[in-house]
Amino acid sequence: MIADRYLVFRDGVAARSLDEDGGDGGNGLEVTLGDWGGLRLRNVRPAVQEALLRLLKGPTSDQELLRDAPEVGHVLTRLGHLVVTSLPAAGLDHLRVEPRTRDAAYTPTAIGPRTPVRLSRFAYLRARDGRLVVESPLSLFRVVARTPAARALLCGLAEETTAVELAGPDLPIGLVEELLAHLAGVELVERADAPDDPVLRQWEFHDLLFHSRSRTGRHDELFGGRFPHRGSIEPLPAVRPAPEGEGLALPRPDFEEIAARDPGLLIAMEARQSVRDYGPRPMALGELAEFLYRVHRVRGRYGPRTGDGMPYEGATLPWPCGGASYELSLYLTVRRCEGLEPGIYYYDPEAHRLHLVNAAEDDRETLARLGSLSTGGYADPDIVVTITSRFQRLSWKYQSIAYAVTLKHVGVLYQTMYLVATAMGLAPCGLGSGSLEPSSRILGLDWLRESAVGEFLLGSLPERLPPAEAEGRAPDWRPGNDPEWAVKAKAILRGEIDGQATAG
Repeated sequence: MIADRYLVFRDGVAARSLDEDGGDGGNGLEVTLGDWGGLRLRNVRPAVQEALLRLLKGPTSDQELLRDAPEVGHVLTRLGHLVVTSLPAAGLDHLRVEPRTRDAAYTPTAIGPRTPVRLSRFAYLRARDGRLVVESPLSLFRVVARTPAARALLCGLAEETTAVELAGPDLPIGLVEELLAHLAGVELVERADAPDDPVLRQWEFHDLLFHSRSRTGRHDELFGGRFPHRGSIEPLPAVRPAPEGEGLALPRPDFEEIAARDPGLLIAMEARQSVRDYGPRPMALGELAEFLYRVHRVRGRYGPRTGDGMPYEGATLPWPCGGASYELSLYLTVRRCEGLEPGIYYYDPEAHRLHLVNAAEDDRETLARLGSLSTGGYADPDIVVTITSRFQRLSWKYQSIAYAVTLKHVGVLYQTMYLVATAMGLAPCGLGSGSLEPSSRILGLDWLRESAVGEFLLGSLPERLPPAEAEGRAPDWRPGNDPEWAVKAKAILRGEIDGQATAG
């Protein structure tokens, strides 16, 4: 049987009575909690004020509150996101159930003494504000363990168990059933014999957690561009300092020459495809220099602009970037490029230079092999572009979304690379995965400060391109909307038809 609920304000909640002018005293009441904001109530009866202010002092039975001031129930509904459910027994406050969203609500789910239960596979335990908590992306609540017995209970739920098995001198069976009812009600604990959900089966723990935490609506963590480290840590510069040494100056392309020969956006978009084969003639250094210049050169820096909410230095590059942060850097593992010695290079986007950072053949082949493995072992890459992120460039400004933002930037940069490579007649291929430890070691990076978040293969086009799906050669091909656009675009790039004549 589910016992009465005990309610208490969340840690950090402030409440005070107000007069008509907003001063202390009177028949109004203000309840606030930092960034959660708060609520101002007017014409609050003294009994309701007293009942609510009791929630600042410690857990109080909801039935007791309603008995003393029946209308307090309506007020508690409006304040629900600021009120915690406490589960005490024998003078000990074992668990507290904290809402993580404004509209979170739950009903305890009765669990029998011998019903097999376990933590949801999406639940996780961590330390937060000095206490052990259990959370899950499936739950709009956080449960805080406040006693050793409660912590032992949560750990015991990692394996299939029952209330009978979890009960002991510190947690009698009735209390265990009560705690489990609340844990099940907020979707942190589930019946071990519950049917498998086919949708959840296709979610992995870290994917669902990342998805739920990098958007608002299912958690209460601080979020967005809040500059949490301003005044205590200096922001990183807009451009990563280049390695020591003069480096190799790259030829600079000519705008008018490129504009005269470049295909339009439509042609580049439609002809784009991933190419994992390469031509007998390697890409030339001038082509590589043009590709890097068009994709990732620094056009300039600006800021800080404190008055405009930008207390850090910004930059501008050819691809769009949140907050002008441009935290991504490019390292090139070069195996075959006419005019450039094999090696691993850092591209300095401000000076338009390459700096050799590792000349070891074994390391070069390791990164090339890892790039090949990401294509199923098919590609034998000429050049592997490793994209790294300077994470603190983003986390200095953003909370909860810094890593999600850097992955969005990788996607933007991939598309920029694809379009430029296609327009130049090169072989591009973005990779879906990479290996963290080898690349960090080989590039000489502290992976917590800067490490790989993307990889891109580049080389010369083969004499014959593999057919794209849109060319309709596969027996299972089912045409959709104008697939012939892609066929025409590729023919224009190959010079087989005149793009101007086609347009006319």
